Amino acid sequence: MHAIGRAVVFGIVVTLGVVLGAGLGRVAAQASNPRLGTWKLNVAKSKYSPGPAPQSLTMKIEAAGEGEKATTEGVNAAGTATMTQYTANVDGKDYLMTGSQNADTVSLKRIDARTMERTDKKGEKVVATSTRVVSEDGKTMTVTTKGTNAQGQAVDNVSVWEKQ
Repeated sequence: MHAIGRAVVFGIVVTLGVVLGAGLGRVAAQASNPRLGTWKLNVAKSKYSPGPAPQSLTMKIEAAGEGEKATTEGVNAAGTATMTQYTANVDGKDYLMTGSQNADTVSLKRIDARTMERTDKKGEKVVATSTRVVSEDGKTMTVTTKGTNAQGQAVDNVSVWEKQ
């Protein structure tokens, strides 16, 4: 009877270890990537050139493989609902992005613990490069984007995102 009891206790301990280990893995991933979480665009603090700025945007960034899954939903300047999405590893390779007029692939490169560079392409042509920097307190992310929009105009945007 003691052998059965030990086997049951051992099974419970192993199960708890697996569950706790998975939770700690998520916490470690979030600690190593301060971009993870939900971010809301602060339109008033952002600068869009040539503009106009969107009415609203919310971005959710989740850990995925060796990178992230990012979903951005909002309302553009004309009042139309928008949604873009990608899942990409941080390896500099191109990954499919959906929902963007301007680009169909995205690649990610880590600069340092709080800085990520994202390159958007349409076909083989680079159309935008964004540098995303999370503040030391983790509450703000500033994204500087340079490139060309779908109308062929030069883009020089600075968007300010606040962690929710």
